[in-house]
Amino acid sequence: MKSNVLRWAFGLFFVAAGANHFFNPRFYLAIMPPYLPWHGALVFVSGVAEVLLGAMLCSRRTQRLAAWGLIMLLIAIFPANIHMALNPDRYPGIPSIALWLRLPLQFVMMAMAWSYTRRSAATAA
Repeated sequence: MKSNVLRWAFGLFFVAAGANHFFNPRFYLAIMPPYLPWHGALVFVSGVAEVLLGAMLCSRRTQRLAAWGLIMLLIAIFPANIHMALNPDRYPGIPSIALWLRLPLQFVMMAMAWSYTRRSAATAA
């Protein structure tokens, strides 16, 4: 039961974060590193991916695939978080320490997602 609640909470976190890409696209466009092309398309695709993968994590049938997808997504968006931490003056509404704390938090989230990739986690939840 506890595992189901955590898995659902984690999945719904990503659904909400992904939906926010569509409610607040300016924020996500602003954090895109300048060396990446197609900012609008990348914001759209990452938002869709977060919503879909988060929803998939809530189902035992698709949680393993979703967890691997979330790990890949967290790796893919890591450059944006590094960009934010290195350019805190561009984000005056966010404390600099929060920008730096997001970096190790991504690894914690990857570890959480990884815990749902194991077959025992998929069958026990």
